[in-house]
Amino acid sequence: MDITRLVARRSTCLRRQVGAVMVKEKNILATGYNGTPSGITHCAESGCLREQLKVPSGERHELCRGLHAEQNAIIQAARHGINIAGSTLFCTNSPCIICTKMLINAGIRKVVYLEGYADQLSMDMLDESGIEVCAFADISNEESGGL
Repeated sequence: MDITRLVARRSTCLRRQVGAVMVKEKNILATGYNGTPSGITHCAESGCLREQLKVPSGERHELCRGLHAEQNAIIQAARHGINIAGSTLFCTNSPCIICTKMLINAGIRKVVYLEGYADQLSMDMLDESGIEVCAFADISNEESGGL
């Protein structure tokens, strides 16, 4: 999880810095952090649309210039031809519903998160999909692969 926290520090989001690391057999496959797409003006320069519109956390995800950390990790793996099916996602926050649907279809087998996120539908769908989900505080260092 220390690596995940480090990845989150690269975030360009003004509201929340999130990091994601995909791991399989103790090997890091891909990382991601939340922020605007490559080549697009960062919110620090353009302003945060969600703040301007007073959008509460966990709602109206489409009203944002950025991508979530999980999305960027999936995209990074795809760009480099890395199969993430069967991997574990370590993330500083539990995934939103949009990321959850992507994680399910990507074949992620486990999600380990540091902090919760206001999205009950996401947790319900993760449960229904059979993906194992646990808070980082609930697992031992050995189980986490030392990450």
